[in-house]
Order: sequence, then C-alpha cells, then structure tokens
Amino acid sequence: MSDEQVLVDQSPPPSAPDPNPNPLIHPRRVSFEHGLLPIQKLAFTDPIQTLAPIKQKLADAASNNRVGSDAIAEALQISGDHARLVLETLGSVLHSEGDPLVRAKPEEVDSVGADLRDLVLFLYVQSYKKLMPRTHKDSAAVADVWPSTSAFDGYLSALSPIQLVRSNSRRFMPSQADDEAHQLSYLQKHLANIISLLGEPVEGEGEESLVISMEAFEHLGFLVQFGDKGSDVSPLSQATPFFANSDPDMPAVPVPASQALDWLLQNIASALESITEGISGKENGPSNTSDQDDAMSDACAAPNKVAPSGRGPCLIEGVSKTSLVKQASDLRGRSVKVVNCHDSVIYLLAPLRYATVHGCSDTTIVLGAVGKELRVEHCERVHVIAASKRVCIANCRECVFFLGVNQRPLIVGDNHKLQVAPYNTYYSHLGEHMSEVGLESTINKWDKPLALGAVDPHDSLSHPAGVADAQAESAACVDPDQFVNFLIPNWFSGEDTGSTKDNPFPLPDPYMAAQQRNLKNLDETRRSLRETPLEENRKKELSSALHVYFKDWLYASGNIRQLYCLQGD
Repeated sequence: MSDEQVLVDQSPPPSAPDPNPNPLIHPRRVSFEHGLLPIQKLAFTDPIQTLAPIKQKLADAASNNRVGSDAIAEALQISGDHARLVLETLGSVLHSEGDPLVRAKPEEVDSVGADLRDLVLFLYVQSYKKLMPRTHKDSAAVADVWPSTSAFDGYLSALSPIQLVRSNSRRFMPSQADDEAHQLSYLQKHLANIISLLGEPVEGEGEESLVISMEAFEHLGFLVQFGDKGSDVSPLSQATPFFANSDPDMPAVPVPASQALDWLLQNIASALESITEGISGKENGPSNTSDQDDAMSDACAAPNKVAPSGRGPCLIEGVSKTSLVKQASDLRGRSVKVVNCHDSVIYLLAPLRYATVHGCSDTTIVLGAVGKELRVEHCERVHVIAASKRVCIANCRECVFFLGVNQRPLIVGDNHKLQVAPYNTYYSHLGEHMSEVGLESTINKWDKPLALGAVDPHDSLSHPAGVADAQAESAACVDPDQFVNFLIPNWFSGEDTGSTKDNPFPLPDPYMAAQQRNLKNLDETRRSLRETPLEENRKKELSSALHVYFKDWLYASGNIRQLYCLQGD
C-alpha cells in the first residue's frame, strides 16, 4: 500500500483532564440511536397515559420482576416476532452488561425476558423524535440528482447519499452537541413522567407521595450517565448526594421521587447550559471547549481523516477513492461511525461494540466483529461485509450485505433493490474478535430479514395518511452463482497472526455447491487453454480479450475497488 493511501490518524492528542471535579450529565446516546423501533404500536403519543396501565399488565405477568416475550406480546398487542425483537433490541442497548438478557443465549432470550423497569424505560423512549437535518438551500438541484422512484420518497428519504455530498454533511447534519442537547431537552420534558413510572407510593400516603429506591434509580442509567472524555462510567447513584456512599451491606433508604427529580433536572439544566455555551462559542469565534465536535471538525477540515473521540464513537469521514485500514489496536472495544465515504474500500478489522455506516456510496466496508449492533442507513450501491450480533438497514438503495449475523436482519424505511448473502471472508484474528464480543459462528440468520415499517415514527417529518402502515421493501438473496469470496490482503504478515484460517460461518449448501462448480469450471477452462494449440499472435489476442473481459467484470461488479489497496504493494 502506498504512502498516499494509508490514512494515518493525525488528530490532536487527547486533551488534558478536565479540572472540573463535577462531571456533566450526558444522555446515553445508544438508547436513542440504536434503541428505537419503527413499530407503530410502540409509538405512544401520550406515553404516561398509555404506559401506566401497560406497566400494570406487565407487572401482573412478571416473575421475579422480569417479563418474557409472551407477556410483552399480550400487553402490547403485538406479534410474537415483534415481542422477540423488543427483547433483542433492549438487550443490545442495556446499560448493565451483567443483566441476564445481555448474557442470554439466543434460545434463552424469550424466557429470560427483561427487567420490568428497563422495559418500561425502553417503551417510554419510543416516543422520542429524532433531530432532523437542516434543509439544503438548493432543494431543486438535489431532487434533480436523486430522482424519486417511490411514491413515498418525499416523506421517507430524509437524506440520500447524493444529498449528503451536495449539502456538505458537516454543515447540515446535526453535530454531537446538537444531538445531546436535543436528547437532554427530551429528558427534561419527560423526566417527571419517567420518575413516576419508577417510583413507588408510600404506604398509607396515597399515589401523590412517591419514593424511589436506589435500585430503581440505577435503572435511569439506561437514559443518562455521568463521566466524560472516556472516563469510566460509575453507577448513577454514586453521583447523587442522597445515595452516594451507601453501606453496601445495608439497603439504602428510598428518597422522595421529587428530590431525585429536582436533582436530575438541575444537572440536565447545567449540561444544556454548557452545551449552549460551547455551540455559541464556536459560532462566534475560537473556543476552549473540548467537546467531541472539535475533533470531528478537524476531521472535516481535511478529507480522508479519522477522528478519535474520548467519549463518543470513532468517526471515519470523507474517505474517497482510496482505501483505509484500521486494526484492533486502533479500535478495540470502541464504536465507530463511517460517514460520507465514496468509491473506496474500508477495512475495520477489530472487535467493536456498535457500528454505524451513514450516507456512503459505491464503497465496500468490511467490519470485523460487532458485538451490539451494526446500523447502515442512507447508503447507495454499498457492499457491507460484517459479522455482527444484529444488523439494521434503513433507507438504502442497491446495496449488498454479506452477513454473519446472530439475529434476524432488520430492514426499515424506504429501501430499494437490497440483497443479502452469507458471510464471505475472514482475517487471521476474526475468530478471537468474535469470541471477545460474544458472536456465535454456528448461528447465521442472514437469509431471514425482518421488514418493519416504511416510515419511521421517530422522525420529525409529517407523513401522508395511510403511509404509516406501509411495510418496508425486504431484501432478495444473492444468486448462489453470483456469490464470490472476498479476499482481505495480508498486510501484516510479519506481525502476530491469529488462528482463523477460513470463513467461520459455514456456507449454505447451494452456495457451497455453486463455489465448487465455479472452481471446476475454472480448472476446465485453464486446462482447455493450456491444451489448445495457438500461434503466438493468437495467444496475444486471446490474452488481450481476457484482460478486457476481466476489466469489464471488475468495474461492473464493483470489485475494481479492491485494487485500490493493492496499488503500490
């Protein structure tokens, strides 16, 4: 790989520790980014009025304060598949890694169920409306290059890859500060209702006198956390003046719900004030704030840069017509966002928690092992090769997904001409990375996509009558005869190599048979060419014709992108 094509992390070194000993409160972004389901029956217009009786139904059916899929389906009046999806999604965003749902094997999820309090918070946050991108000033030009192919396009496709290019995504996409402020404002508005759902009435004093136990208070860690710049996140109760330093051998005395509410609202107000000051400082001139957006802005100032962040995900943005390789030493245990990349090949060969691919086109993206969720949205003509616990695909067109996935791939929004195929590659450390994040190579549900709604009830758009019930277009399976393996170059042969020597996910019989046929045909063609007597000039003509056909195939299939990373080797 040439020097020009190896993208080196040039971001500034981590900032000095914050001298402020009182860290700010932050929303848990994964709950808002990976924990929303476009199921109309979960889009509560008045969450407190709807959830109070549902909570009682769930409580009546709970065992040891946990609720299984059958009880969820009954209480919410949804299908068994959707109840299972609720549990799987909740398990992927829970704040407690020790929760039985997080550790449950696939066959145990329905019976293990969810803690009632976590489930109620998960259901409540389904009322959240995402912050939408600002409108591009040249809407007519954008529409011209992104023609409508769907009757719902004006309502469903909020942002396309072409729109991202035209609109300068960093200027029109919400920043992390924008998103955090929006999420905190939502919590500020709804926190009284949320606390009331977690509180318990004082015996003999009626419903008006609610108290909240330390155990119930800890469940608010699903929505908020303290700690910044990569610091360890401590239990939420330890940040409070009323639960901190409680004797672990003695149950903490519950506190009035109003006291907990006031304390949380004060912290949210302080965090919002800090975010507002940071945003206004950037708009008015240089600022000393150390928000993650500083690193992101640096990455945007020069294309093809990678911006690490202390608290949020590693951002990979603007890669174009080249290749990028990141290893476990760069990303281990992190989350990543790949944004606005085009005509490239991106290798993220590491164990990851969450991964998001947004607004990319004509790009191949290879992800190592994703332990929580991979989300791919607003992409066009992208090939994604990934081993992941779960995958969500939203508003994509003409994309192909080669998957090793333990849960059914989720397809939502306005999609067109999607294809899925079994996982088709490996690298030497893939097996250990899968073990590290808890992926099962014996379970691959790549061919069982679950299509949900064609509109997202969590966006802020207005939708025409009747569209809310439309179902997303599902994905077709790649023809076995068109299936090919993807070879990851061995750039690091001199370094410590892992034990993975082959694709850890067994190929289905039709795909294995097709590969064997193709190999047999290739051997026969080679033998035929060797045995055919040809004059020297005819050999040259044949060689030239084969090169032309091979070049045409490289471009038609998109495999020409793989050569970017081989140039200069």
